[in-house]
Amino acid sequence: DDRQETSLIEIMVCCIRQSATGDPPVGRGSSRKVLSARETKQIQDDKIALTSHFITTLPQLLHKYLPDPEKMANLLIIPQYFDLEIYTTSRQEKALESLLRLVQEVVDKHSDTDVLETAAQTLEKLCDDQFPIFSRCETNRSRLLDMVSNRYRESLDEYTNLLTGDEEPDQDEVYALVSSLKKVSIFYNCHDMGHWNIWSGLLEIVTRSRDCLVEKQPLWVPEEAVKYCLLGCYFGLLWDKNSLADNLGGSTTHDSITDLKERLAKFMQVSKEIMGLEGAGAQLKEEAFISICDLLIVFGHCGEANGQTPLKPLAFKPDEGMGVLLNIFIQDHVFIEDEDEDIDDHQKIEELHKRRNFLACYCKLVVYNVLPTKSAADVLKHYVTFYNDYGDIIKATLGKARENNKTNCAKTMIQSLIYKFNELQQEVAGIDRGSEDFHAIKELAKRFALSFGLDALKNRDAVASLHREGILVAVNPLENPEDPAGAPPNLAFLEILTEFTGKLLKQDKKVVLGYLDKRVAGGVPNSRGDDWAPLNMYRNSLVHGEGDEGRSGAGHQAKRQYNRKRRRSGSDEDDDPDDEDFRM
Repeated sequence: DDRQETSLIEIMVCCIRQSATGDPPVGRGSSRKVLSARETKQIQDDKIALTSHFITTLPQLLHKYLPDPEKMANLLIIPQYFDLEIYTTSRQEKALESLLRLVQEVVDKHSDTDVLETAAQTLEKLCDDQFPIFSRCETNRSRLLDMVSNRYRESLDEYTNLLTGDEEPDQDEVYALVSSLKKVSIFYNCHDMGHWNIWSGLLEIVTRSRDCLVEKQPLWVPEEAVKYCLLGCYFGLLWDKNSLADNLGGSTTHDSITDLKERLAKFMQVSKEIMGLEGAGAQLKEEAFISICDLLIVFGHCGEANGQTPLKPLAFKPDEGMGVLLNIFIQDHVFIEDEDEDIDDHQKIEELHKRRNFLACYCKLVVYNVLPTKSAADVLKHYVTFYNDYGDIIKATLGKARENNKTNCAKTMIQSLIYKFNELQQEVAGIDRGSEDFHAIKELAKRFALSFGLDALKNRDAVASLHREGILVAVNPLENPEDPAGAPPNLAFLEILTEFTGKLLKQDKKVVLGYLDKRVAGGVPNSRGDDWAPLNMYRNSLVHGEGDEGRSGAGHQAKRQYNRKRRRSGSDEDDDPDDEDFRM
C-alpha cells in the first residue's frame, strides 16, 4: 500500500546516503572518523554502482510518483549522491535531460516546502562547474529560474490589478501569490537570482506592508507572503556581497558597492521598523530578527579580511536603537515560560529549538564584537533560571566574551547581577536577604565566579574591575532617603559581591578593602544593625587571609603592574574618573 511504498523509498534513500558517504545512521556506528583506504575504495565503488543504476531508473520513479510530495521529497535527494562524471562517461545525457525536465515539472506543480528545498539543493549539486554536464544543467537552471520569477511577477500583477479595481482577490489568487513567493525565497537561497531583477520588487512589498502596519491598516498581502519577501531580500543581499567579493579587481566597481550599501541600509531599516511595530505578526518579527542578526555578522566587519579593503564601505554597524530592539526581542521570545500545557512534546521541542536558534543568533553578535560585550548582560542574568534550556549557549558566550576582553566580560557579569538586583528591589520594597529570589542572585554570582577558573593571576584585572563596579553600586546612593541613619539602600549587593572575593589575589584584597573603606566613610559603622550585615560580611571576606603577605614584595610588584595608563580603545564604557583610589 501507499504508506509502505513511502517507507520503502525512505529506507532506500537512507541506504543510498550511507553507501555514498560512509556515514552510519544517527546514533549508530563508532566514533572513528578516519576511513581506511579499503573503506574509501568501497565507498567509491558503491557510489559508481548506485549512480549507474539510478541514472536510468530515477526519472521513471519521479514520473511515477510525481503527485506525491512525501515520496518526491525523498526521491529528489538521490542525485545529490551521484558520481556526476558517469553522465558523460556512460553517455547518459538523455537521462540527464529527463531528470532536469522532471525537476522543473516538480517545482511547477508542487508547493510543499520539503519538496521545493530538496529540488533547489539537488539542482545546485548538478550545476557544478567541475563537471562536463555543467553547461547543460546551467541552461536548464536558467529556464527553471525564468519560470519561478515569471510566476511571481504574473501572480503579483494579477493580485495588484484586482486590488486596484476594488475587487477582493479570491483564495486561488492569494494562494498563487504566496506559493510563487515561497518558490522565489527557496530558490534564492541556493541560486543567485540577481540577474532576474526581482530584489527591488520584493523590498517594495515589504515596505508597503510596513506602511500598512504603521497606519494600523490590515496588510495588503498575506503575512506569509511578506515573510517570503523578507527572506528573498536577505538571500539577495548575501549573493550580491558574495559576487562583489569574488570579482574584486574585475567587474566589482565603486558604483556596485555603493548600490549594495544603499540596498542593505534600506532593508535593515525596514526590518528594524517591523521588529518594533506592535501590529506585526510573530513570524514577521522572527524573520526580521534573524535577517538582521545574520546580516550584521556578514557585513559587521566587512572589508577587514585580507585583500577585501575595497568592500570596507559595506561595513554595517548597528546603532543603539537596533541593539535595544534585538535585546527586547530576545527577552520577549526566548526567556519565557511555557504556559500552554496543551501542546504536545514534539511541538515543545520544535519551539525550544527555534528559541535556541534566536538566542544563538543574538549571542553571535556579542562573540564577534558586532554588539558591545555589555549587550550580553541581559542574557547572562538568565543563566541559572534557564540553565536547562540555554545553559550551554550562555556558557559558550561567556567563554568567548572572556577571550575577547576579560575586563569587559567581568563588567558585563556584574551588570547582569545589578539588573537582577534592581528587578528584585522593584518587585518588593526593600531587599529580603533570606528570600529565594535573593538566593537565586547569589547562585548566579557563584556560577559566574566559578567560570573564572583557578588562575587568579590571569583574571586579575577583570576580577578587580568587577569588585570596583560592585562597590560603586552598593554605596550609591550613600544616604538612605527613608532612613537617614540606616545603611545605603543597595548595601545588600555586597553580599552578592562576596561570592567573587575568593578570585582576588591576597595582595589585591587589601586594595579593594581600602577602596571600600574610602567609599563608606569611617569604615565599619558604629551601628551594628542587620542592614549593615552585608558590609561586615564583605569586609570579613576581604580581611580573611590578609596578613603580612599584603605588604610583601608581591604587593610592590602588583603596584608596578597596575600603575599604568588606562586603556581607552577597545573598552565598552568609559572608566570611572576617580580611579586613583583603585590602583594596585
